Amino acid sequence: MKRRLLLVSNSTLHGSGYLDHCQQHISHFFGKDVKRVLFVPYALHDRDTYAKTARDKFKTLGYEVDSIHESSDPIEAVRRAEGIFIGGGNTFRLLKSLYDNKVVTEIRRRVLEDGVPYMGSSAGTNVATVSINTTNDMPIVYPPSFSAIGLVPFNINPHYLDPDPSSRHMGETREQRITQYHEEPDTPCVLGLREGSMLLVEGNKVTLLGTTKARLFTRGKPTVEYDPGCDLSFLLTNVH
Repeated sequence: MKRRLLLVSNSTLHGSGYLDHCQQHISHFFGKDVKRVLFVPYALHDRDTYAKTARDKFKTLGYEVDSIHESSDPIEAVRRAEGIFIGGGNTFRLLKSLYDNKVVTEIRRRVLEDGVPYMGSSAGTNVATVSINTTNDMPIVYPPSFSAIGLVPFNINPHYLDPDPSSRHMGETREQRITQYHEEPDTPCVLGLREGSMLLVEGNKVTLLGTTKARLFTRGKPTVEYDPGCDLSFLLTNVH
């Protein structure tokens, strides 16, 4: 399989600017062969401003950006893309727009069959997985399905937060919510990506990158922590 994915937990890390914390990984990921990146700003309402933010950042890295919302034919834009970047925002809004514009299947085909590099951040990482069931977002709109692009056979929880034992907040922790998800049958494992972490997928190899650990939740099994640099390729086959 030709897939190349860079799945980032968050676009902005505390104390730094937009994509600053992962810009070296972005440059290495897209490399010199890619000249133009297709940006998908569907997760935010103000797509023009969002596209400008992405365009300005990628220009500093040596890439031109075409925003899919500026194209009269989104499917054709995906077919012509050298690289794809789907940004963060509201995951429900993002997935609905992907379905509304009929690009879910074409993105999957371009990435898995043609080897077009795919970068996602936050919500853009969510939609690269099996489903958006483990997003942190409010369902402000209703997509036709929670099934996502399906570039990997597991789910991700971006911005994963550890329980704070000193907190007086009485709502569910992130861990409790993922556990509730796994109370349902046939649910895939969920990788909790803390802010500052990201996954690099190259074919059938998965590597955890960044500065923070990731936590793996598997239905019926104890959670496991993984350090940056760990090989997580087993996630592509051990989905439950």
